[in-house]
Amino acid sequence: MATPLRMPAHHRTPWHRASRVSARERLPQGSSRYGPPHSRDRDRGHRLSPLAIGSLLLLGIGYGGYTSAIARSGGAATYRQLALALISGAVLAALTFALVRVQHSLIREVRAAAWGTLTGCAVGFLYSLTGQSVLLSTGIGLVLGVSAFLVLFYLYYTREP
Repeated sequence: MATPLRMPAHHRTPWHRASRVSARERLPQGSSRYGPPHSRDRDRGHRLSPLAIGSLLLLGIGYGGYTSAIARSGGAATYRQLALALISGAVLAALTFALVRVQHSLIREVRAAAWGTLTGCAVGFLYSLTGQSVLLSTGIGLVLGVSAFLVLFYLYYTREP
């Protein structure tokens, strides 16, 4: 029986050490010797860039400004209209931020429904400020929300595996 050839020590690469590690030094499959990842490391994949945060803030400011312009109807600006603009812009920006943060964990149907609901509610609220009936505002919000759902579902369905 022939003896196996051994490579000189200076030619060995670090992967040779892996075969000589004792059983108690071996780690379970998939684990690291540095311990489990911290929660802040797991969230790095879903952090928003400064550009995305700025875009969400601009969306809230624009929506609040448009809300104020509709509520004012060409008259003088009041503190009530300013409060309405600030609150509606902040609520829309916060809801959009929350949806952007969790959308990757949602299935495509729920994600499209969430965006459609947010769109329909935002447009329906804006239309209700014009003084039209609640039924008409609800109908317009519903039509645009369902339209947004259908478009987004189609986009998610055709572009995701």
